[in-house]
Amino acid sequence: MATIALFHSVLGPREGVHDAAALLRDHGHEVLVVDQYGGRTFDDYESASAHAESIGFPALMQLALDATAGLRAPFVTAGFSNGGGMAEFVATARPGEVAGVLMLSGALPLQVLGAQWPAGVPAQIHYALDDPFRNEEWVQSVAATVREAGGGCEVFDYPGSGHVFTDASKADEFQPEEATLLWERVLAFLARVDATAAGAAVP
Repeated sequence: MATIALFHSVLGPREGVHDAAALLRDHGHEVLVVDQYGGRTFDDYESASAHAESIGFPALMQLALDATAGLRAPFVTAGFSNGGGMAEFVATARPGEVAGVLMLSGALPLQVLGAQWPAGVPAQIHYALDDPFRNEEWVQSVAATVREAGGGCEVFDYPGSGHVFTDASKADEFQPEEATLLWERVLAFLARVDATAAGAAVP
C-alpha cells in the first residue's frame, strides 16, 4: 500500500483532514498528516489566508520539505486547497522519490513554484465546478505540464461550490455524494501508483 504525505488546506489541520487520513488508513495506506500551523485551525478563509501570509509561502514550503524528510521513497503527496500546492512542491523538490500527486481543490502552475514537474509522475486534480477559489487557467496549466512531462493527469470536476467539499466539519461546503466519488477515484489512483511502484500493472 502507499505511503502518503497529506497537507491541510489554508484552514489548517481541521477535523476533515484527519477524517481523510483515517479513511485512507482504513484502506491500508500509511498517512502522515503534515501540520504546518502547529495545530491552529480556522473557520473562515480571510483569517486563514492572513495567517498563511504571516508565515510566508517560502517558510510553508520549507516546513513541507522538513516534514516529509523522513519518508522513504516512493511515496505519494496529497493536499487540500493550499496543500495541493505543497504536494506539488514536494514532488518537484524530491524527483525520483514521489510516485504520484493528488491535488484536492488546489493546483498551482509550476511557474509559481519555480520548478519543473518530475518526469513520469502522474497526478489527479479534483475541483468543484463553482469553487470560488478555482482558477481554470491554473488547472489546465498544471494538467498540461504533468502530461508534457510524461505523467498522466486526470482532472475531475464536481457539481457544487464547496471548496473543501470533502470536509464534513465544514457544513456550509460539505458535499457528501461528491466526496464519496472523489475518494473512490483517489483510491483507484493509489492502487495504480502502488502497482507501478511494485513493478506490476493494474488492469
